[in-house]
Amino acid sequence: MAERRVRGSLSQSEIVKVALEIAEAEGADALTFRRLGTALGVAPTAVLRHFRDKDDLLLAVGAHLLDEALDQVDFDEPDWRTRVLSLCRATRRSYEAHPRVALLIANRTLRREAEFRAADLVIGALEQAGLRGREAASVYRTIVDTVLAWTAFAAASRQVGAEIMERDGLAWSREYLVVPADKFPHIRNVAEHLADVDHEDQFELAIGMLLDAAEARGHKNH
Repeated sequence: MAERRVRGSLSQSEIVKVALEIAEAEGADALTFRRLGTALGVAPTAVLRHFRDKDDLLLAVGAHLLDEALDQVDFDEPDWRTRVLSLCRATRRSYEAHPRVALLIANRTLRREAEFRAADLVIGALEQAGLRGREAASVYRTIVDTVLAWTAFAAASRQVGAEIMERDGLAWSREYLVVPADKFPHIRNVAEHLADVDHEDQFELAIGMLLDAAEARGHKNH
């Protein structure tokens, strides 16, 4: 048990970091104010003075992960695609490093400074590409939801277990490679390549296609 500390020395950032450690190591059910108080050496009410409830705390944890991603982005990069790609990749890395937490917050709207900064970066980039108004808003949300859905998918895959996921992956070089050509001619046309496509390829292609579409829409507006 942590030693009791001086009253008033507890900060939101410290609570968030410890909450992240507990949730990632022990799961969401273990993340209680009593458990946090024990880990931090304070009464549970001391944590409640900073966060009104568990959901408020979880949103702050999500913002912390997004802050980590934003720290890796060059906001002064002149190329709009590079800025967006950098944020997408960094967000993916940050969330996938904490899969249990990612499952809890990937589908949430954080309503925190970090989220506003990320949104402003992406929307500004899309405006630079030539998108405006509702179109810029729609493409922005599509990009964000794609990245977050990707991280949630990756996190959920980890929950299934490495052995099962490995068997699923081998299907591309086993079952798909030997399907009957007369029944599935189109699969056979690409079967030898299916196993070569990994999650990195898929992520880069998905985001790249979205940015290609945004660029094409922007050119159409000029």
